[in-house]
Amino acid sequence: MSAMITIALSKGRIFEETLPLLAAAGIVPDENPESSRKLIIATSRPDVRVVVVRAADVPTYVQYGAADLGIAGKDVLLEHGGAGLYQPLDLKIARCRLCVATPAGFDYAAAVRRGARLSVATKYIATAREHFAAKGVHVDLIKLYGSMELAPLAGLADAIVDLVSSGGTLKANQLVEAEEIMPISARLIVNQASLKMKRACLQPVIDAVREAVR
Repeated sequence: MSAMITIALSKGRIFEETLPLLAAAGIVPDENPESSRKLIIATSRPDVRVVVVRAADVPTYVQYGAADLGIAGKDVLLEHGGAGLYQPLDLKIARCRLCVATPAGFDYAAAVRRGARLSVATKYIATAREHFAAKGVHVDLIKLYGSMELAPLAGLADAIVDLVSSGGTLKANQLVEAEEIMPISARLIVNQASLKMKRACLQPVIDAVREAVR
């Protein structure tokens, strides 16, 4: 009897774009989490199951060994800190970029040059703090969990740090991209203890996903 492999995935874009990569490893979930209420989903392989968790929780499940593998955006991993996680693969899916965005009329470059103190709304507090510190920009960071675009419109913040893919949401809310912090994509993450204990069954899955990414 081979060991059970648990893969942590989040719903939405990452799940959809991960399916072909898992299929290449012979892993096909029995149900779609968008339509199923189940949080633990069996797959075409009796020794592999998928747990459906919030995107921000994927690294935590893998870090503590509740999942052996997970797929998480680089944005989530940076914010989590990545302790105890092995990150062997950039899956090159769910691509976007982490950006600073401001209202269209706001001269961000001039404010930075002037040494102005900016209020910035974001859910990526750690990443934003590091970015602005490296530039020597003084910021007051305001933690929000959603609808970042509203913060400058409602007068809560001068700028936001958020993920941008097409830029359509920014445009619709009269915001512009002032600066790109970094490109983001989804990564395969592995629990380090699992990799030691279950290498015989995990390594072939990792290798098959690596081939599929190629």
